[in-house]
Amino acid sequence: MSLAYVPMTSSAGRAGRDGRFSRAIATLSFALFFLLLPALAARAEMNIQEVTSSKGVTAWLVEDYSVPVVAVRLVFGGGSSQDPSGKEGLANLMTGLFDEGAGDLDSEAFQKRLDDAGAEMSFDETRDGIYGSMRMLADHKEEAFDLLRLAVNAPRFDQAPIDRIRAQILSGIIAGENDPDTIAQKKWSRAIYDTHPYARPDQGTKASLAGITAADLTAFHRAMFGRDGLHVAVVGAIDAETLKKKLDLVFGELPEKQQLTPVPDVDPRLGQRVQVNYDLPQTSLQFAYPGVKRKAPDFFAAVLMNEILGGGTFTSRLFKEVRETRGLAYGVSSSLVNRDHSNLLLISTATRSDRAAETLAIVRDTVKRLAEEGPTQAELDATKKYMIGAYAINNLDSSSSIAATLVELQVDKLGIDYMQRRAGLINAVTLDDVKAAAAKLLSVEPTIMLVGPKSDEANKG
Repeated sequence: MSLAYVPMTSSAGRAGRDGRFSRAIATLSFALFFLLLPALAARAEMNIQEVTSSKGVTAWLVEDYSVPVVAVRLVFGGGSSQDPSGKEGLANLMTGLFDEGAGDLDSEAFQKRLDDAGAEMSFDETRDGIYGSMRMLADHKEEAFDLLRLAVNAPRFDQAPIDRIRAQILSGIIAGENDPDTIAQKKWSRAIYDTHPYARPDQGTKASLAGITAADLTAFHRAMFGRDGLHVAVVGAIDAETLKKKLDLVFGELPEKQQLTPVPDVDPRLGQRVQVNYDLPQTSLQFAYPGVKRKAPDFFAAVLMNEILGGGTFTSRLFKEVRETRGLAYGVSSSLVNRDHSNLLLISTATRSDRAAETLAIVRDTVKRLAEEGPTQAELDATKKYMIGAYAINNLDSSSSIAATLVELQVDKLGIDYMQRRAGLINAVTLDDVKAAAAKLLSVEPTIMLVGPKSDEANKG
């Protein structure tokens, strides 16, 4: 999307940390990696095992020995929606510190051990979860899993790394104070979510970051890292019995229960107009419509409808009407955003400021026609074929992406056999189902935001 004002992940502004690949992993043959793992991902018979350790820690495992790599993906439920009022940015700051020292290793020693082990590790937060990833050479998994154990159980939160990472985040916040996209993101979140935790800045503010202490980080870590909120997936050159021991090593000593603050569900506030006035050559437009819960009976009908509307970029109705036919924008897209406590359908595009009103009208007309008439059978058939065929390419093209997909299936409680059932669930959706989803979601007056020069004409659209 051109304007990701309801982001699925946050930007931590931690330059120099992202993509820290070890020298050992960099020496692997990328050609071999990308040739073999997509072949694994595409196999319908891919075997997903549910592995439970002696201490009751469960993970989903896909064994694959085509390359000597193990990928781990984990999540603890909660995320930045758990930031206490006045301590916004706590989850984001914490995730920047897990490789900055743990146990008896300070920041420099910990990162040297990561390199020596041929491993890469990262943590990040979303609104609803604290995510961790590790990729390691199979021959060095003993050292790598031990480092993951230290990071998960005993992060140090030393003052020097806290101050350094906080300063990096603050520099991004300060830079954003005069950035129209950042200002628009904040205004959009407040308009959609009002006082709900989803409206808070996940990076925090200058004032909230200044007030976060090492004791706050320690208490937050203790509250978030409980086994009842944990989901784990592992893909690569490791067997089930070995993994059981590693699960106990890494997670077995964590508290049994998380200590989360309840977060209420929230209905997005629709029917608003939000204007962010900036003298820019382009005007960005964002539309918010109702979404649908992941477990709702009409979820796949809504997914297919969205794909027809703007999800299938080069074949969608919005792409054809806005770009192909009229050349109003380089790109236009729609997406379903599913969170634990709220759901949206978003449409985003950007166009020349003198054509903003025209673009807004075309988007609204395209949405209205789909709401009133629904798609054609030909559109639905083509979309089903694409969604079934593209799943492996989009979600299962590497060990890390397989692990990430398996974790999300666990979070959504879709079952270990979901990949086998998915095509049937899609094919079961009828044209009437999709028409009903279009009428239900797209007939509502959306919230619309325009970011660009003030335009009374566009605001009338």
